[in-house]
Amino acid sequence: MRKLALILIIVISFSSCNKNKKNTDNPISKNQIVMDSLTAELDSIQKNGQINGFAVAMVDQNGALYEKGFGLANIETKEKYTENTIQHIASVSKTLIGIALMKAKEMGKLNLDDPIQDYLPFKVINPNYPNETITIRQLATHTSGINDTDEQYMERAWILTKDQDLTKVSTDYPAQRLNPYELNIPMEKYLKGYLEINGAYYQDDNYIKFKPGERYNYSNIGATLCALVIEKATGQAFDSFTEEHILKPLSMNSSGWSLEDVDIKKHSRLYRNDNSLLPFYTAITYPDGMLISSSSDMAKYLVELIKGYSGEGTLLSKESYKELFTEQLSDNNFAEGERNADHPYDGDYNPAIFIGYSAFGFVGHSGGDAGVATWMYFDKEKKTGRYIVINCDMGNDERARELEYYAVWDKMNEYFDKLNVEKPAHNNVYN
Repeated sequence: MRKLALILIIVISFSSCNKNKKNTDNPISKNQIVMDSLTAELDSIQKNGQINGFAVAMVDQNGALYEKGFGLANIETKEKYTENTIQHIASVSKTLIGIALMKAKEMGKLNLDDPIQDYLPFKVINPNYPNETITIRQLATHTSGINDTDEQYMERAWILTKDQDLTKVSTDYPAQRLNPYELNIPMEKYLKGYLEINGAYYQDDNYIKFKPGERYNYSNIGATLCALVIEKATGQAFDSFTEEHILKPLSMNSSGWSLEDVDIKKHSRLYRNDNSLLPFYTAITYPDGMLISSSSDMAKYLVELIKGYSGEGTLLSKESYKELFTEQLSDNNFAEGERNADHPYDGDYNPAIFIGYSAFGFVGHSGGDAGVATWMYFDKEKKTGRYIVINCDMGNDERARELEYYAVWDKMNEYFDKLNVEKPAHNNVYN
């Protein structure tokens, strides 16, 4: 009788365990069905053939919800593009300058309203307003008056990486010149030549005819100069500083600022509009756009930004994140008609510190380069974010590739409500 009772208890317990296991598995199964459905839809979009390869990530404040790559990282070898494929992410890289800047401030190395001249070994003065001081904050909000010129920036900043076989690869690219490796020079030397009056790369339109702090003028040179200020203030190279204070703490182990810092076997090839192969390249002004990363690593970074916006970030203090996300400008800082109130993902509408708000309230940054397009934005109300990167030019005159890019982006947004997204249990946000 005792034996029978014991058997009954074991059977009931086993049955109960199975029941609990089923209940535990159900939400995972539902999410998997949803993710499989999203994968099928994105795969279908990719098979239209406009985008060679791309990867996406969807996150909330708790972590990654979905990561996936589609298409090809290399057309010739048929290597697939995955969530672990790496390539540089263009101007989304500038958001790391913002984090690094606030970290340097936390360390007592600088203040945002310090004159940049306090940190630089060469003079940076707008010749149109020689008595006006340029501050770090103005660099961070693109109001310094420093201007990117075609001749001295677009035709000089990008450099072909050394030791690559260029026999079957054209180095010609109309929008930005890809210069021979022999023309590479240190970032500081280039900035000195560009910004110092009578410098080697100086010309009158390297500065605009507005006082520092007066007019928004997006500047890659200004962003790179801010990275140099961080170097001088901290005594540490920018790539090393960001690796120590951003990449390593977030376990962004596939990311780095040069091909020497990453596993080149995981690197996608990049393509022009006509799908011809681009060579590997870097930039003298590397902080403005040359972070190499994967969508999986960028998901980790985007989760941290959402946490930081909510007052729960790990890279910076709550106060530093509040400053980072505080809108800095007003309508008076923009030329008439310059702000795009109809674009849901134009982060230039309301700039904060190297990150911005669109007119629709999405927070983030976009990027574009030879063979690269990226978007990284999060919804400040729902605390959900999206990231996309493609390995080809955004599009041609017919806009077919551009529209396919938007279709991928919008499709991700449709699926947030279908996934089990945990609602934020806090309202510590910075508006």
